[in-house]
Amino acid sequence: WAANTVIPVLICRNYKGDVDMAEIDHFLPLLMTQEEEGLTCPIMSHGNVHFLWIKHTNLYLVATTNKNSNASLVYAFLYKVVEVFTEYFTELEEESIQDNFVVVYELLDELMDFGFPQTTDSKILQEYITQEGTKLEVAKTKVPTTVTNAVSWRSEGIKYKKNEVFIDVIESINLLVNANGSVMSSDIVGTVKLKTMLSGMPELRLGLNDRALFALTGRDKGKTVTMEDVKFHQCVRLSRFESDRTISFIPPDGESELMSYRINTHVKPLIWIESVIEKFSHSRVEIMVKAKGQFKKQSVANNVEVRVPVPSDADSPKFKTSTGHAKYVPEKNLAVWTIKSFPVSVSSKQHFLWKNDEMEGKPPITVNFEIPYFTVSGIQVRYMKIIEKSGYQALPWVRYITQSGDYQLRSNF
Repeated sequence: WAANTVIPVLICRNYKGDVDMAEIDHFLPLLMTQEEEGLTCPIMSHGNVHFLWIKHTNLYLVATTNKNSNASLVYAFLYKVVEVFTEYFTELEEESIQDNFVVVYELLDELMDFGFPQTTDSKILQEYITQEGTKLEVAKTKVPTTVTNAVSWRSEGIKYKKNEVFIDVIESINLLVNANGSVMSSDIVGTVKLKTMLSGMPELRLGLNDRALFALTGRDKGKTVTMEDVKFHQCVRLSRFESDRTISFIPPDGESELMSYRINTHVKPLIWIESVIEKFSHSRVEIMVKAKGQFKKQSVANNVEVRVPVPSDADSPKFKTSTGHAKYVPEKNLAVWTIKSFPVSVSSKQHFLWKNDEMEGKPPITVNFEIPYFTVSGIQVRYMKIIEKSGYQALPWVRYITQSGDYQLRSNF
């Protein structure tokens, strides 16, 4: 589906034939009615037909069913479709669908069969569905063994001159601080990403300072973390993890996300923002914003952005900063203060002229940042074992990064 177009249905595929193709005509009127009422819902129904949908750029991806289907599975598949198409076409939008409809149909036939997800790994799909312009080329006369193998995410016969594994542990901090300076909510969402350049069919075992693992093995020394909502790539042997917390797997070749997790804990704000507003007249206001780093002295926050809300009718903004630079972004009603490398404490004065005394809705100050070589949870990769029948030596490299997620500090503006 394309948004805001006269002919909305761009491409469709009926996998089971139990839903009339004409039912999709009811989707857009239902959606428009809900949007007018301000009650938009990700699942809508017309009679006994249910529409499960997501929006990406100017497209709606809609799945229809007349059964009590697994909604989580449907949404996981829709987002996987977006991921695969984006890797094929770089940008997934109306034009890329129209220019590559033959490839799209071929991919839809491989992604799902009779309503059941099949091959959803784009690296494997690209082995036998390749793209040159808008033409489809069948790269091989038969389906590669990876499609029917137990290890469907990795091809056989991979060779590298230098065998290496790069591990990125990336943690995002979600934080909400109220106007009185109290932390209302906080959590950490982490991912472990791999870039594997290994020959053959190696077996990898990853060890983390997981509290549950240490409890099983009777060790309690050192700092451990409790991970919740752990999700793994399909390559991880779940039965092994559930029995002894060992993360054992044959990795996909190249880049992949091995796992994600959440840590529900009280997080001390790594970058603290203080803001003071002073009114000089009915229309002239000065805002003083101070930022302070609350992380280890040996760490540095990079590419820091402090986004200060500004009234929509602000006029003639002026800025004075002790470091970095500030600019006015009128289309977003923001003053954005950018600091490439963040020192311990900095300040910024921002002068505005506006007509109204109060700011609409009092939006929060938001902060974006990235701190390399550091994880706020203290999670650590304790070991990475690489076992391959040829017995080659491989080098594992580990990098830690902490970054801002939904990081908001409410002010008294």
